[in-house]
Amino acid sequence: MQKHADFSEFTVITPSADISVSRHGGRAKCLQRLLRLEMPVPRTVALSFDAVHRIAAGQIPDITPILAEFGPAPLVSVRPSSEDPDWGGPGAILNIGMNAVRHRELAETIGQAAADLIYLRFIQAYAIHVARLDPDQFDAEEASEVTIHEALLAYEEETDEAFPQDPVVQLTEVLRAMARSWEGTTARLLRQAKGAPADAGLGLVVQEMSMGLGPAESGSGVIQFVDSATGQSQVTGRYLSQSQGREGLSGEGVLYLTRDARGRSLEEHCPEVFQELLKWGEISRQRLREEMEIEFTIEAGALRVLDAVRVNRTSRAAVRIAVALAEDWIIPREEAIARIEPRALTELLHSQVDPRGKRDCFVKGIAASPGAATGRIVFTSAAAQASAARGEACILVRRETTPEDIRGMYAACAVLTERGGMTSHAAVIARGLGLPCIVGASGMSLDRRTKSLRTAEGRVFREGDIITVDGSSGQALAGEVKMLKPALDSAFTSLLRWAEDLCDIGIRANADTPADAQTARNFGAEGIGLCRTEHMFFEDDRLTVMREMIFANTPEDRASALDQLLPMQRMDFIQLFEIMQGQPVCIRLFDPPLHEFLPHSRDGLRELAGALGLPLSDVTRRVEALTEFNPMLGMRGVRLGITVPEIYDMQARAIFEATVEASERGDPVVPEIMIPLVSAKREVELVKTRIDAVAAAVRTEKGRAFDYRLGVMVETPRAALRAGEIAHHAAFLSFGTNDLTQMTYGLSRDDAGRFMGIYVQQGVFPEDPFHTLDVEGVGELLHIGAERGRAARPDVVLSVCGEHGGNPESIAFCRKAGFDYVSCSPFRVPVARLAAAQLNLQMTVRNRR
Repeated sequence: MQKHADFSEFTVITPSADISVSRHGGRAKCLQRLLRLEMPVPRTVALSFDAVHRIAAGQIPDITPILAEFGPAPLVSVRPSSEDPDWGGPGAILNIGMNAVRHRELAETIGQAAADLIYLRFIQAYAIHVARLDPDQFDAEEASEVTIHEALLAYEEETDEAFPQDPVVQLTEVLRAMARSWEGTTARLLRQAKGAPADAGLGLVVQEMSMGLGPAESGSGVIQFVDSATGQSQVTGRYLSQSQGREGLSGEGVLYLTRDARGRSLEEHCPEVFQELLKWGEISRQRLREEMEIEFTIEAGALRVLDAVRVNRTSRAAVRIAVALAEDWIIPREEAIARIEPRALTELLHSQVDPRGKRDCFVKGIAASPGAATGRIVFTSAAAQASAARGEACILVRRETTPEDIRGMYAACAVLTERGGMTSHAAVIARGLGLPCIVGASGMSLDRRTKSLRTAEGRVFREGDIITVDGSSGQALAGEVKMLKPALDSAFTSLLRWAEDLCDIGIRANADTPADAQTARNFGAEGIGLCRTEHMFFEDDRLTVMREMIFANTPEDRASALDQLLPMQRMDFIQLFEIMQGQPVCIRLFDPPLHEFLPHSRDGLRELAGALGLPLSDVTRRVEALTEFNPMLGMRGVRLGITVPEIYDMQARAIFEATVEASERGDPVVPEIMIPLVSAKREVELVKTRIDAVAAAVRTEKGRAFDYRLGVMVETPRAALRAGEIAHHAAFLSFGTNDLTQMTYGLSRDDAGRFMGIYVQQGVFPEDPFHTLDVEGVGELLHIGAERGRAARPDVVLSVCGEHGGNPESIAFCRKAGFDYVSCSPFRVPVARLAAAQLNLQMTVRNRR
């Protein structure tokens, strides 16, 4: 016996009905809005979340009053209505109420063929999605009296009962099946993966069928008024005569919507309906303040609007749509800013794989730097440089990159590594260069001898083979694929300009070369927050001189070698100062251990011996002597500056001489000099004394006065804890969160990628701390350092210049903690600016409340 509950939680959707997204779902609310716009929406009844939940639990309401809303012998459809359309839901069921009697009636009104098709499709849908029978038993494509009879017989054989003929029973079972489907484990896990809460509710809408079949012009289709990939105004969609639901999206015989050389169009075939659709599209844009996709049917020449949903869109389309709505005064600029996910801007800055194309993914890794590029595989930096010299695009594939690979990375159009994480060498440098990059692609292995790449499935790629790196998804694809070009258009520019007006924290860029600085300037960076000078020494002419300096036996010989680098460094800094046009430039003094500038292969050592005119054995012994067990915690940063002070002396002189020359050409320059890896106050005192002496000497030699600001990079826990005493000697404290995270956790940022995914999955860490700032641990050190630094020196400037600087969550932390600016890779500047603007808007809204 059917158990009925004594509740009635269904509502006929009218313009004035009590319908809400939180109780009935997004589809139900959207249909009400369409009715308010006076669109021709078929009569619809909404079932609330609570009603559907009770149905799933077996408490079935009286269905008869629902069907009665649609008149005698109705045909209806049922569609899901979740709170957020992106959460999905069970598929729609059409033609409920179809039975033998209605079949005969429809045969007389719309024709035998149409009636047969409707009845057969309903039997198939009911058997598969409601009774959960094997689809193979109901796969007939041609509708006829025979196939209908066979389908009914198959249903009876599988269920031991006749196919239900009572519309009340049919609707009851459809509602029960859809309700239970939503609350099943698989469906719950799927929607939770899309961000839905575990207890998310489902509403259902029962709607009068608009047939789409019959002797006069009838059919179904969808239409939208912008391109989903680009956001440009463009009518797109399909229409199929004699069809129902979303059949118009595929299949033979479809009509294009607008006049098209490829075939017939709805605009030509049904001009009145087409014009009506254009009218409703513009009305929905103006009144719903959004670009909508409209699902419609034509029944005997009359238009019916079944539903409308927000147009699915790429990030570049989202920006164009939001800006266009603001420029047309449909939404305010603040809302346009709030609508765009900051990280989505990265898709506009680089070429992207066209989402409409095919993908042949042969390996997947960590999406370390966004964008996509196609090129021939090379396995060494030398091969990359040779490829670039020939004008051939190449992709550098390495087990992991080292500082020596920077030249190869400059020459390549993308990077793929077997090892590494989000802050590995390859990832950090690639983001700075704007190169697509995948790291940690552990599903491949490299063979240097055969110059080949082998995947876990046994596929082999050799040097010279063409592949595509999609750094936005972490997928490496075989061959060349269709691309979308960067979208640095007027919409992008307008959005950033609006965001800049609302940004209340400084956004600088990490830039090591004039090209990086120009990119940062183009994106509106407010200066350079980190210039890593060591990256300037890997060009061939400079690398040889660096190696001469390393092999020098006396301070005088070291100074002599460094004198050759001085004019090169000076010109580097002049270019940076001129590009930034008076904006601050923070230059970090030499940081890495010296062994990074030396070769380690036998061939490299032999080549170095020849260049220096030394015996191979002497070179080998010297390289071995400089090798450290843990070089990242060894003689690098300020430790190197104190033990080999000639390096910092040369760099300081280059900075000050460049300051004088650049100031003569344009705006006065006040360089910022940053001492890396400080742990103690005395380190700062020693370096400051020498730099002050160099500054005094340059002032005397040039006869020009200039100012400069000296600060430190806080990368060690001790520096954060002793920030108060360090701040007495520092005009700024710039927190390098890459190394600070590494040292706080005791984790190698280059190796953590091997197990970090497991740690995050098992809840050890909520997120990869090298990707998202750990506000509880590392963040507490930042708080301590900031508070103690400001207490000792109220005017000390605070900043974050690690990769976290471009992360929206990290920017929120920095704003709250009172930091003056963040600095990130040039291509992350737009992301940081938009994130900061959104945070300011959110704060403004909260304050108003």
